[in-house]
Amino acid sequence: MTSATRNDLRPDGGEPTKTGPANNPPRFSILIADDDRGAREALGEMLAARGFRTVLAADGGEAVELVQVDLVHLVLFDMHMPRLTGLEAFAVIRQTLDRILPAVLMTADANNELIRQAFAAQVYSVIPKPVNGNVVLHTLERALAKVYGPRPNPQDKVDGPRPPANDE
Repeated sequence: MTSATRNDLRPDGGEPTKTGPANNPPRFSILIADDDRGAREALGEMLAARGFRTVLAADGGEAVELVQVDLVHLVLFDMHMPRLTGLEAFAVIRQTLDRILPAVLMTADANNELIRQAFAAQVYSVIPKPVNGNVVLHTLERALAKVYGPRPNPQDKVDGPRPPANDE
């Protein structure tokens, strides 16, 4: 892990964790693991603006460590990183967690063999790099909905029981 302490990894504790806008409290936490700092931070800002809480890791080893100390609902991995690749990090995480954690893999070399390995490792999806923000967002929303159920829309807020529909 980097020089961060356990307290630095909490939402109120420092740099590794960012939260979404105050008027839109985050529902899901996304861990973004990419050794390209610019890509990692750009993805983090995009997702935070959409109401996600983001946790950033500079490599696969740091991602494994962060998942052990911070609540994460989905991991977005770059494939090629120092210490552990995205697939290696995901394999370690799956062995150590006692719950399902969906993962999405990003790679500049999305060849058939890598895609086969990713799906064999139960990665939800492989996104080719350079990534498109809309593709990333749509893929993450689908992966989260598959594991946790659909994300409610603010306009779907219900204060009490709804009256029965009138089927005339």
